[in-house]
Order: sequence, then C-alpha cells, then structure tokens
Amino acid sequence: MQTDKEKSLLRRLPWLQTLLASLVCILLGLLVGYIALLIINPAGANEAFLSIIKNFWSYSKPEKQLKNLGVTLVITAPLVMCSLSVLFAYKVGLFNIGAAGQYVAGAGACLYCALALKLPWIVCLLAAILAGALLGVISGAMKAYRNVNEVISCIMLNWIMLYLVNTVLATVKNPTGKDTYTLASRNPGAILPTVGLNDLFGQKNMTIAVPLAVVMCVVIWVLLSKTRLGYELRATGLNRNAARYCGMRDRFNMILTMGIAGGLAGMGAAFMFLSDFEQWAVTQASVPAMGFNGIAAAFLGGLNPIGAIFSSYFIQHISRGGGHLNMNMYSPQISDLILAVIIYMCGFVLFMKKFMNTQRGTGKKSRKGGRDQ
Repeated sequence: MQTDKEKSLLRRLPWLQTLLASLVCILLGLLVGYIALLIINPAGANEAFLSIIKNFWSYSKPEKQLKNLGVTLVITAPLVMCSLSVLFAYKVGLFNIGAAGQYVAGAGACLYCALALKLPWIVCLLAAILAGALLGVISGAMKAYRNVNEVISCIMLNWIMLYLVNTVLATVKNPTGKDTYTLASRNPGAILPTVGLNDLFGQKNMTIAVPLAVVMCVVIWVLLSKTRLGYELRATGLNRNAARYCGMRDRFNMILTMGIAGGLAGMGAAFMFLSDFEQWAVTQASVPAMGFNGIAAAFLGGLNPIGAIFSSYFIQHISRGGGHLNMNMYSPQISDLILAVIIYMCGFVLFMKKFMNTQRGTGKKSRKGGRDQ
C-alpha cells in the first residue's frame, strides 16, 4: 500500500509515474531475456546477460570503449528523431505509424541529392526534411478533409515510398553490389560536419547529428509545452470539435502536425545516411525498422521529448549489446527478444500511469468516506 506522502509525490511529479512505468517494462524485458539465456545454456547465462547490458563496456581498452560508444550514439540519433515524430503526432491525437515511410522518403531525398546531384550536406538535409514532411502532409490532408484513418493511409504510403525510393536510388547504386555508393567516394561534401566529435570518439561517422538530435528534443518540448501553437495543436488532439468551436483551425492543425512529424522522421534518415554510416540497399523488400522502433522509443520514454533521448539510447544500447555474446553458445538475436518484450510492454506504460492515478483517486475517496462516517 502506498502512503499518503508517496501518493502526493506521484501526483505532483507525473514524470515520476512515467519513469516507474518505463522501468517496469525494462525490467520485465530483461527478465524474459535472462530466462531465455538460462533455457539455452544455464552455465553461461550470467556472463551472457552481463555482456548484453555492458555493450561497449565489455572492451578492456578505453579507446575501444569510446569508439563503440560513438557507434551506439550514431545509430541513436535517427531513432530519437523517429521517436519525436511519433510522439509529436500522438500529442495531437494522431498515430503516426507512417514514420517509417517518412524515414524512407528522407533517405531517398538526401541520398539522391548527395550522390546524383552532388549537392552540399545542408541542401541534402533540407531535402530529407521536406520529403518526409510532404509525405506526412499527404496523410494529414486525407485525415483532415476526407476523414481517412491516418493509420491506413500511412501504412499504404510506407510501402509506396519503399519501392519508389528503391527505384530512384537504383540510379546511384554501386554496380558491384546492391547498395548505393558511399558518400566518401562520390561526394564528401554531403557528409555532415564532425566539428571534432570524430576525433573525440575515434569514430569517423560521429557528426553533428548526435547533438542536433538532442537540440531537436528540446525544441519540440518547448513547442508543445511553452508556445501558443503547441497549445492549439494539443487542444485539437484532445477535442477537434471543441477546438473548432473556439476558433482554432482544426484541419490546418492536423495537416501541420503530420507535416512536422514527417519532417522529423525525414531528418532522422538524413542523420543516418549523411553520416555515411550505412548505405541504402536498393533491393530491400521491407520497410526499415527505424521508424517502427520509434513507436517503442516514444512510448518507453513516456511520450516526452526528453524521455525519448534516454529510451532511444537504451534500445540501441541493448541492440548492439547482443553482438558481444558468445556466438558458440547463444544467438545475438537474444537482444532482439529482450527489445521485443520491452516494445510489447511499452503499450502498458500509459495503462500503468492510469492505474497509478486510479489508485490515488480510490485512496482519496476512501479517506473522504472515512471522515464522513
């Protein structure tokens, strides 16, 4: 039973509710992963579990630890942006499952501008943002004017963009493989600036994408929490009819919301591909998981832009930790199992918060009833 003081603390600090709910999801995921390791090979389960948790700390040399930390941060930046895309739309009452397709659109735009048109990085970055925003606007307009469910339109657009981008980027594919050319070999000017971060981490792909992702989290938090526009967007999400009655442009707000959400996902793709960390495989037949993982990161972070930073890092940390397992005993997909359980449990984060609030309300009524008797 919670004491009155604990209930009061939870009531005053809603972020604490989110933290507790997220920690429960994480612990359950880790527990399932550990049980799986015990079932496969009990002798090495403890060591394997610690390897997943430690990730880059498994290395003995500090410079190698720092380099692998840099790799984790590089792949965290685009996930942070996809997480922001999902949570921004959700705050306005829309479920942006199209972050994956918007991420694809951003990847196609920035790589085509970089490899085919040989444009500088700033233009490629803007192209990725605009491409993602345009895809988001299409879903937003269909929802605003024809009441088409955004989930359905987003899913369809995800696949349309995948095959469209595959077709477009086939023109800049390396003839010796299935991937596009590297930026370093074709247009080094399209690579995002490193501003010394590559020297600090000993990782050539460490660019301004990492600090920019953090800055964007702060910007989105300020926009949603401290501005009139953010208030209008959230009001539209809570009750579209009431917002219209108060003179707010509900249709415009929905389109703008999806446009901003799409732009954030497109920026995430630019952070990945303009860092020259990986190339686009023009033969891939499935939508990249980054956009879908953004849904998990958004909910695990409690739908808070700042929380998205930590949840996104945690997901990528565990994902890369699977690579440190003893392959003779375990499959590296154990880390994927852990993440799958955590992702599944993320759906219960809001339920847990609601349960905490219900318990507080029940406690209040009980005390009031006791005084009345």
